[in-house]
Amino acid sequence: MLALDLIQTLAAGGVALFAGFAVVRWFPALARYNVPAAVIGGLLVALVILALRRNAGVTVTLDTSLQPALMTAFFTSIGFSASLALLRSGSGQALLFLALAAFLAILQGVVGIAIVSAFGEPPLLGVLISSTALTGGPATALAFAPQFAAAGVPSADSVAIAAAMSGIVAGGLAGGPIATRLLERHRLRSSALEAAVLPVSAAAVASQAGAPAEDREDEEDLRTTLAALTLLLVAMWLGSFVSKVFVDLGVTLPGYVGAMLMGALLRNLADATGLLVVPESRTSSIGAVCLTLFLTIALMNLKLWELAAVALPLIINLGVQVALVAVFCWWVVFRVMGRDYDAAVMSGGFTGFMLGTTANAMAVMRTIVERFGPAPRAFLVAPIVGAFFIDFANALIITTYLNILS
Repeated sequence: MLALDLIQTLAAGGVALFAGFAVVRWFPALARYNVPAAVIGGLLVALVILALRRNAGVTVTLDTSLQPALMTAFFTSIGFSASLALLRSGSGQALLFLALAAFLAILQGVVGIAIVSAFGEPPLLGVLISSTALTGGPATALAFAPQFAAAGVPSADSVAIAAAMSGIVAGGLAGGPIATRLLERHRLRSSALEAAVLPVSAAAVASQAGAPAEDREDEEDLRTTLAALTLLLVAMWLGSFVSKVFVDLGVTLPGYVGAMLMGALLRNLADATGLLVVPESRTSSIGAVCLTLFLTIALMNLKLWELAAVALPLIINLGVQVALVAVFCWWVVFRVMGRDYDAAVMSGGFTGFMLGTTANAMAVMRTIVERFGPAPRAFLVAPIVGAFFIDFANALIITTYLNILS
């Protein structure tokens, strides 16, 4: 038996992460479909652990006690990005897009329950491999996995990450073709007015939002980073009390929800009063680091040998869910969002984050606009909804399923 302590596990996670970066560089198709390096690196370690278990009889255990803190820190950083002013800037379109996403997340759960019930599996397994893993993505799936395990779903963490990873690949593959077919079918192109406004990349936004200049003094730079870290820790601290209130009320929620709510509250109080400056670029960077390490370690600890019993329901569910999202985008999202060029681009993005992650959605939309022209409305609405607000809505949906079916 080989047991790694906390430091050894973190070190192995760092090595696995950079191995993942190398693999992504060697195989451009992985970058094209936006498969995270953390996923590749973590899965490589999981495969090595599986090989050691089967061929050498060696059992490897990891100290994953830091995972909850890393996960909470990431979701707290998401909370700090939840500006109500930003949501209002997208007008009613963002709320409409959010309503469509929330409705489909509910429908995904119903479909998942029906599929696993046909195989004699517990209904909550269907919720775990549908809206939790697909709409929620890997982080949400792993965050809720303990609640599903406590409710009687076997190997919930392994099943959750397997469903989420397959959804990322499916979302990257399906989003582009769906949007392209809509554009070709309805002969849509970017209008001359829209063509004058290019979608702004995340890097450009960061640079215009006050990213540190090269000549900024090290002390000021350090102070900004420390301020961001302190805000995250304070929100996590206060959020623990909020989460305890939910627990005392008997409501099943992952531990990060309280911290995410406090992050959003502090951000919007700062916007409203001007008494506090939130260095959002720094909180986002810290959150991204925490998420990357969290996913890498979580995937390293993936017990692949536990997936055999539910492999067939997983595969069938993924196929049905892809078809469901495609039909929903073709007949509902495109029409409700305006039946125009931006609506088609948003449909591609919708596919990306309803099957995988917001990163999938952005990759799909960027590919489309590079070929057909800019879609500024789509690039405003989809990231606002996909990056944060659907996570709030989906957490409520998953919690409702857990409380009803437990």
